[in-house]
Amino acid sequence: MTGAPARQPQQDRSRATRGRLLEAAITCLAELGYQASTVAVVAERAGVSRGAAQHHFPTREALFTAALEHMTAVRAAEMTRQFAALPGGRPDTAAIVDAVFSLFTGIVFRAALALWLAAAGEPALREQIIGLEARIGRETHRAVVAMLGADESAAGVRETVQATLDLARGLGLANLLTDDSRRRAQIARQWARILDTTLG
Repeated sequence: MTGAPARQPQQDRSRATRGRLLEAAITCLAELGYQASTVAVVAERAGVSRGAAQHHFPTREALFTAALEHMTAVRAAEMTRQFAALPGGRPDTAAIVDAVFSLFTGIVFRAALALWLAAAGEPALREQIIGLEARIGRETHRAVVAMLGADESAAGVRETVQATLDLARGLGLANLLTDDSRRRAQIARQWARILDTTLG
């Protein structure tokens, strides 16, 4: 009877430590890049020992793969919050495009980009990232289809929804060095009109 209460705080501490490591990994990737984001650096940023970090993530690749999964959940939660804050029922297409475009800006996108670039040159990391990225891409695509209420059996709809994500990613890259928000907003408005025409 006395064992269960003792285990629960340990589980909570373990979960909290893991969460701090994932958040620190995202911040380090975004600010320092992959090469400088060693397990020791991430552990220090998270305020935990290197041993504790390696207990949760035995390899650097495991840490950053988990961080990418965590980033995806963070991005999905951000989008959900954005739509929950909008008045009324289904948001209009322009609001959906704005939300999709916003996924590809900020610290989470910068961290993901650092990881993609590293994966391109590191086979061990690439092997872990390829399948995960494919799943993330499918899940994001499905979420946008659902938000738009799109019928993918109609000609050109699937491709146009995917083009929305590809366009958002490209605009996110353009925003890395300078604030490109004004141009991005203009493109978002025009793209929303194109989506409306395609979706009928």
